[in-house]
Amino acid sequence: MSDTDAVALTAALIRCPSVTPEEGGTMAVLETLLGGAGFECTRVDRGGVANLFARWGRKGANRSFGFNGHVDVVPVGDRAAWTQDPFGAAVVDGWMYGRGATDMKSGVAAFVAAAVDFVRDTPPDGAVILTITGDEEGPSVDGTVALLDWMAAQGEKMTHCLVGEPTCPNTLGEMMKIGRRGSLTVWFTAQGVQGHSAYPHRAKNPMTALVKLMTRLEAEPLDRGTAHFDASTLAITTIDCGNPATNVIPAKGTATVNIRFNDAHTGQSVTDWLNGHAEAVEAETGVRISLRVSISGESFLTEPGPFTALVAGAVTAETGVVPEPSTSGGTSDARFVKDHCPVVEFGLVGKTMHQVDERVEVAQIVQLKAIYARILRDYFT
Repeated sequence: MSDTDAVALTAALIRCPSVTPEEGGTMAVLETLLGGAGFECTRVDRGGVANLFARWGRKGANRSFGFNGHVDVVPVGDRAAWTQDPFGAAVVDGWMYGRGATDMKSGVAAFVAAAVDFVRDTPPDGAVILTITGDEEGPSVDGTVALLDWMAAQGEKMTHCLVGEPTCPNTLGEMMKIGRRGSLTVWFTAQGVQGHSAYPHRAKNPMTALVKLMTRLEAEPLDRGTAHFDASTLAITTIDCGNPATNVIPAKGTATVNIRFNDAHTGQSVTDWLNGHAEAVEAETGVRISLRVSISGESFLTEPGPFTALVAGAVTAETGVVPEPSTSGGTSDARFVKDHCPVVEFGLVGKTMHQVDERVEVAQIVQLKAIYARILRDYFT
């Protein structure tokens, strides 16, 4: 029997214009292939987002290995700046070009192709589950979350899961993710009293209060890192009042801060820390400060053990490289999967993701499929 061609599948997916939340035909491509290979496929669409659940094997099996990934992509940006059609999947000098080539249609193609060949050639004692979403690059409300909600309602279960996001900075095999930092954004609103800039004592300047608050937040680090995480970070992303006049103290000002926090904290503990500083500045300046907080993910860690060792061993066997277990980077859908089962992330080199001329080395797609195939073989051995 011929092997399922992960490179051709990557190209077919790239040619689907699936900019979030558009599905672009991706799910039909995958459902046709998986259904023909004996996977039971269910569309779990929610809120205008296309999602696909596919299972080979018995529902409720004692061992169910899962792959998770997304086929939605970010916008192409300036199309004229691309040297190749962003939805053309052109191959030039061994590289396949296209939006989603790296993030992460190649990863989805690699694990789908590996799963199809694995269940055909060596049917396992257990189940193989694929959860593929169209809402990872967007709000991430009706994507993997919808799939996991549906799985809980249907009694579907993965015992372990691998998310196929790009994880390697420069060389395939050098890094796997065993956790992620939490992410929190806070919008501060400072309400003061408007006045003439020549008479500042008659006003309450919200910008002064915000500057004091931002200085306090940057002066007191949240932590200095933990066993598996770097120090938490805080970035001031905007301070504004929309004031066009140079001689008017504004009545209101706003500031936005993004925090990436490690496993020394929770979203709530960081929120409490922010409130404490805001209350202190409010008492000092007399300017009322309110907060609106959005927690897009909590920090988590998959403790090093047999599962992480299995993934690392497969990577090393296929690449000769020992992957570093890392928790660096932004958020991914692993932050949702971790509430369902232990999860690890491993995928391609992510240098060009979200860039103009995003591209993937064709040989690495083949290599990634081999890694995923070995993980399946080792898991069910």
